[in-house]
Amino acid sequence: MTARSGMAEYAVAEHALIACHDCDLLFRKPRLQPGQKACCPRCGAVLFRRKRSGLDQSLALAFTSLVLFMLANAYPLLRMNIAGRVQEGSLLTGIEELYSQGYWEISALVFVVTFLAPLAKLLCLFYVLLPLRLFGRRAPKAVLVFRWTELLSPWAMTEVFMLGILVAVVKLADLAALTPGIALYSFASLMVSMAAGDAMLDEHEVWDRLEAAGD
Repeated sequence: MTARSGMAEYAVAEHALIACHDCDLLFRKPRLQPGQKACCPRCGAVLFRRKRSGLDQSLALAFTSLVLFMLANAYPLLRMNIAGRVQEGSLLTGIEELYSQGYWEISALVFVVTFLAPLAKLLCLFYVLLPLRLFGRRAPKAVLVFRWTELLSPWAMTEVFMLGILVAVVKLADLAALTPGIALYSFASLMVSMAAGDAMLDEHEVWDRLEAAGD
């Protein structure tokens, strides 16, 4: 096994095997130091990287995201003043309004990608990472739950919903006086914190710890 950045000098796990996703070459999985990457010796494809961040940063960002998520759903997104008539709208009231107008398919989709999927993803992360970090143990069904976390990632599309909000604000700016609510700032911050959490989470380290922790 060879790799860039002097990877060959590090010990190789005895039984861990890995296959190249490009050429299917099978070899023993190396132990990398933070910041290093493993490359296939045959085709040169990058197999995986060890990120410099650890579980502490991932848990901190997950906790931050959960707090921002609760704020984004507890307070109004926007306050509209149209000819002296003031209306406030939140994320959940927007979903209810879509449903009441007969757009139940769109209402269900918005509920999944802006509420259910982000919340489920954050709770799954806590369920998997907290026992590993605090006790060095694996929670029951943690392997299955962590797979769910990876499957939920494409559906937790907070940035798409944020883009829709910005488009609506631009279109309504000439019709009403708009005042951003606490939830709008929280939702924007949630988008950033979840993206940072995804970037810092080292899936390979989590899988290694789950395997080492056992049942």
